[in-house]
Amino acid sequence: MSTPPSFFRRRRRLLIALGAAALVLVLVALGAYLYVHGHAPGEVHNSTVEFQNEKPEAPPKEQRGAAFVWPDYGYTKDRRRYLPASADLRPPFRTLWATSTSDLVEFPPVMSGRRLFILKNNGTLVALGANNGHRVWQRKVGAQAAASPSVANGVVYAVVLKRLHRVPAGRVAAYTQRRGRVLWSRPLRSRSESSPVFADGMLFFGSEDGTVYGLNARNGQLRWTYRAPGAVKSGLALNDGILYFGDYSGHVQAIRASNGHKVWSAKTSGAKFGFSSGQFYSTPAVAFGRVYLGNTDGFVYSFATTNGKLAWSKKTSNYVYASPAVADIPHFGPTVYLGSYDGNFYALDARSGKVKWQRKAGGRISGSATIVGNIVYFANLAARTTIGLAVRSGAPVFKFPHGGFNPVISDGHRLYLTGYSSLYGLIPKTAEQRAAARRRVREQHKRERLRRRQQRQRRHH
Repeated sequence: MSTPPSFFRRRRRLLIALGAAALVLVLVALGAYLYVHGHAPGEVHNSTVEFQNEKPEAPPKEQRGAAFVWPDYGYTKDRRRYLPASADLRPPFRTLWATSTSDLVEFPPVMSGRRLFILKNNGTLVALGANNGHRVWQRKVGAQAAASPSVANGVVYAVVLKRLHRVPAGRVAAYTQRRGRVLWSRPLRSRSESSPVFADGMLFFGSEDGTVYGLNARNGQLRWTYRAPGAVKSGLALNDGILYFGDYSGHVQAIRASNGHKVWSAKTSGAKFGFSSGQFYSTPAVAFGRVYLGNTDGFVYSFATTNGKLAWSKKTSNYVYASPAVADIPHFGPTVYLGSYDGNFYALDARSGKVKWQRKAGGRISGSATIVGNIVYFANLAARTTIGLAVRSGAPVFKFPHGGFNPVISDGHRLYLTGYSSLYGLIPKTAEQRAAARRRVREQHKRERLRRRQQRQRRHH
C-alpha cells in the first residue's frame, strides 16, 4: 500500500516549521547574549566630578603611652585607615608579646590609655594592656559580634549581632574604660555589626533591618533614627557633620549627623549584567571630597560627597568586602588601597580610579587594609597571613604568619596585629638587632653556598 502524497506534504511543513522555530530560538538567544554583554556594566570615569586636593599629612606630634588614642575602626572619623607615622616604624619587627583570644576575631581593637579594647566574635569585650598583652578585664556584651568597639572620654562602646543565643537581635552598650563597669545598655530591634563611631556626644551605627541610629552617648537615649532601604552592616564614615554609608540594597547614602535627615542617595547597578545592585559591606572612607567603598558586585566606587554623583568605578574580578585605606602619600599622590576576593591587592588613583599598581596575594582578601607610615598592611584570609607592601611601589616588605581579616593598628611606636584568633604586639628591631639579623642571613647564605659546592664536588668524584 503506497503512502499518500498528503503525508509527505504535512511532514515537510512540520519540518519547515520546526526548523523555523529552532532558528527563531537561536536568534533570540544570540540577541539576548549580545544585549546582556552589550549592556553589562563597565567601568565609569567621570572627570567632571569635583576632586579636592589636600596637603599631605605629616607625622603627628609624638604621643607616648596614655596620650595616644586610636578611637574608632579606621582610626579617624572619616575612616581613612591611615596613620602618618615616623619612618622608624618599619620592618623588621620583633614580637613583644602574643596572646590567644581563643575565639575568632574579625575586627581590630581600638586603643586608649595604654589599653587595647577588642570585641571577639563570641560577643566578649576584652581590655588588654598594650605593653604586655595581659587581660585587664572582660565583659560579655552578647552572644555574637563582628565589629570594632569605639572609645572616647574614658568610655568604651560596643554593638553585637545577638544579645543572647536564642535572641536574633543585637545590643549596644557602654562600659568604663578603666574597670569595665557597665554604664548603660540598649537592646536593638535587629542584629548589628556596624562598628560605631563617636562624635560630639553622640554614637552612630547601623543595623541589619536598615535602621541607622543616632544615640546620646552619655545615657544611650535615642536622638533619631533613619531607615535605609537595605541592611546597614558597614560602619558609618563621618565628615563635616555628614554620615556616609552603603547598604545591602546597593544604595550609598549621606545623612546629617545632627538629625538623621537625608542629604542624598545614589543607586548602583553593577550586579547581574547591570540588572541588579550588589551589596555594600565595605565601610566607606571619605577623603578629597569623595566617598570610596567596595561592593559585592566586584566594583570599587567613588562618589562626590556633595551630591552623590559617581566619579568613577573600578572593576575587580570578585567581591570587594574590604574597606579602603586612603591617603595622600608624599611623592606619590592621593591613592586608594584595598584588596578583593579575586586575590589581588590594588593601589588606585584616588582622582580617576586608574590602577597605579596591583599585587597578587595568593588568596582571597576579605578584610581591610591599614596604612602605617610608608607601608600598607592587609591580611590574606586564605593563607591566614599578614602582608606589608611599600605604599609607592607595592614591593613586599613584611610577612607575618598570622592574620585573617583586619590586621593592624598602631600607636606610632608599635604595631598591634590581629590574627585569626590571636593578638600580637610588635616593635621595630633596633639598628643593632637589624644588623645582627643581616649577619645571620649572610651566614646562612654562605653555609648554603658551601653545601651546594660540596655536593657538586661529591658528584664529580
